[in-house]
Amino acid sequence: MVHEKIELWAEHPECFLKTYVSEDSPVLNLPPRKAMIVCPGGGYEFLSVREAEPIAKKYFAEGMNVFVLYYSVAPNAKDFVPLIELAMAITHVRENCEKYHIDPDAVFVTGFSAGGHLAASSATLWNHKKVREALGIDRGLRKEGINRPTGTVLCYPVITAGEYAHKPSIAQLCGNQEVSDCERDVFSLEKQVEETTSPAFLWHTFTDQLVPVQNTLLYAEALTKHKVPFEAHVFPYGPHGLSLGTPEVGRVNEHVQCWFGLAINWIRDFNK
Repeated sequence: MVHEKIELWAEHPECFLKTYVSEDSPVLNLPPRKAMIVCPGGGYEFLSVREAEPIAKKYFAEGMNVFVLYYSVAPNAKDFVPLIELAMAITHVRENCEKYHIDPDAVFVTGFSAGGHLAASSATLWNHKKVREALGIDRGLRKEGINRPTGTVLCYPVITAGEYAHKPSIAQLCGNQEVSDCERDVFSLEKQVEETTSPAFLWHTFTDQLVPVQNTLLYAEALTKHKVPFEAHVFPYGPHGLSLGTPEVGRVNEHVQCWFGLAINWIRDFNK
């Protein structure tokens, strides 16, 4: 396994990628692998360890090359910085597809809680003017859509800035400043879904008291309205932040453990 730390943005040295990449010998003549970029949760205030390396190891074991994004959090989560960092990560993976032996048309993003919001932001706001400017797309430095994920796996995601919002996450994105409803709406991702939004796999628990299940339902409804394919699962019970739901992550819930296998099947069947 190639295990590297890659800095993405000189202005934000706290942000970096960790790689979990298979060293595939050309002798084996293997096809390019799918890629997964992992965005841990933590309310845009910290990054959860149970949603980082344990997730990377699971996807790697399923034959994917994996990258964990350690993105900027408060006080550096404002001004679309995490979204730009994820756009840079997706771009980096695609631009180095030969080095990583990955299929550039199969670059997925997964996120948990606030990391789910970030992943869904990359699917809905990939063409935002701040992202285009940071990547140099309007100056012709990179091609259109290079930062759009192939698909997203959203795990108990923060989605809305409205009635069912996880208010601390939205506050960090706004720099803890009072902003207008119009300015806050950009982070209400159910309002940002378009036909160009990346397909999604979603799961949540009905009893999640920190990020209400309505977040997933609102996103699923918006995807349906715009005819964007998705798969969604709501499990009847379980607290927020379950990750894999296994002893390895310290939060056991056998009922939800199947989500990972379902997600892998969704990825394998993608575009069939």
